[in-house]
Amino acid sequence: MSVTTSASLAQPAGKPQRPQAHWQHRLAERGVDRLLWLLAPAVLFVVLLFLYPFFYGLGLSFQPTEGGPFSDYARFFSDAYQRNTIWTTLGLALPAALLNVVASVPIAHRMRGRFRGKRLVTILLVVPITLGTVLTAQGLLNFLGPTGWFNRVLTAVHLTDEPVRLIHNYWGVFFSLIITGFPFAFLLVLSYLSGIDPTLERAAATLGAGWWQRFRMITLPLLMPGLATTFCLTFVLAFSVFPSAVLVGNPAGETRVISIAAYQAAYEQYDYPYASAIAMIMGLVELVVIAVVLLARTRFYTGSTGGKG
Repeated sequence: MSVTTSASLAQPAGKPQRPQAHWQHRLAERGVDRLLWLLAPAVLFVVLLFLYPFFYGLGLSFQPTEGGPFSDYARFFSDAYQRNTIWTTLGLALPAALLNVVASVPIAHRMRGRFRGKRLVTILLVVPITLGTVLTAQGLLNFLGPTGWFNRVLTAVHLTDEPVRLIHNYWGVFFSLIITGFPFAFLLVLSYLSGIDPTLERAAATLGAGWWQRFRMITLPLLMPGLATTFCLTFVLAFSVFPSAVLVGNPAGETRVISIAAYQAAYEQYDYPYASAIAMIMGLVELVVIAVVLLARTRFYTGSTGGKG
């Protein structure tokens, strides 16, 4: 009997011979297993709701109704009324994001410890994030308006003879951004602080370091990457301000932000390529600010955060 005949007799009858390199084995060798297929819905979601609209808008911005592919971009930057919307938006978003991050640090640092009523305080600090910009604007109109509680108290105690103008201007939009953005920044900073090992501060305390030395030399450097990330996220939220700029601001004047310019181009002038160009400029400005912040973060701290931060 030949060797081939013996091998065929040794193989069980009715079972086909499996290929030596199955496709699953090939994928596993490349680091792709069945669990990665669970990412398919998320990838499809990102493609349909983020990537496709972005690239569609980018392509549309290079198809102006008149002129060459960059004519709408040149049209925007050549018009001072349109160009100034960038500085107006930055003048609102940067201070609001910075104030939200700075104010959240001491509060979140205190909230790390255990004290009575901690849950109640946390709920009160987070509640504004559930209100939304429209309800927040309505509250500001009722509270800071000419006949609101704030001005009535000032008039009653004779601190002012006429109502203080705090809405339908810069301050109305700024207060709205603070109210809606602070809970978000607070939760992020609190999560980053909770990821820092508390034994580091205890060890410094045993060596005689005071609370300010411990915070400045240990906590703050470890927290810096988290603060940079929190600033970037809160800045993006503030930079895309639209309802507040309309409801409690002056959309035709000092609070005409870049999102209003894009809205007017799309739904008042029906110039969708021009609106897409403005939207692309808006995204580019955001990316520039984020890049600057992240580069500055690497200069302040380059090590490990020691936790979630």
